[in-house]
Amino acid sequence: MPIGDTVPLTAIRWDDILFVVLAAMLLGSALLVVTMRDIIRCGLAMIAAFASLAGIYVLLGNPLIAATQVLVYIGAISVLVLFAIMLTQTKNAPARLVFQTQAWAAALAAVVIAAVIAISVTATTWPSAGAVAWTDTTRVAELLFSDYLLPFEVVSVLLTAAVVGGVLLARRDPDENEEDRP
Repeated sequence: MPIGDTVPLTAIRWDDILFVVLAAMLLGSALLVVTMRDIIRCGLAMIAAFASLAGIYVLLGNPLIAATQVLVYIGAISVLVLFAIMLTQTKNAPARLVFQTQAWAAALAAVVIAAVIAISVTATTWPSAGAVAWTDTTRVAELLFSDYLLPFEVVSVLLTAAVVGGVLLARRDPDENEEDRP
């Protein structure tokens, strides 16, 4: 039995409810990123924010950007950030971080930015919403692997060189660092 386009007994569309849920999850996890003290949990909240943003991209009819969001931001950047934090953090870190002492300035900046966004949204005349235009991923793949093959390969070589350079920098012997000190 199909569910239908709207919630039973109301005129609210299911995709509107899903958008509100994803937006609330995005805002909530973004607030957790900047307010929690444990940096590992902040990284996990950042992953939740990226995942909810990918869901919003799917609702907007762009699964290619959603997949890119998942692969690049969740799969690469978030894991890299968490990995770097776990490697560099010590257990005797300071209890209060520097940026947490400037919460009043951040709150003031957030209120000003929210007011500017609210004024911009209410002052804009928005066109009526049309049908969702789905991205044709087949056409994007054809362009990427035919017309833009050389730039694609150049970027892959540069990223590989960056990873190899990062590994070489991380593998320095501890004896070398001690000899360089005066």
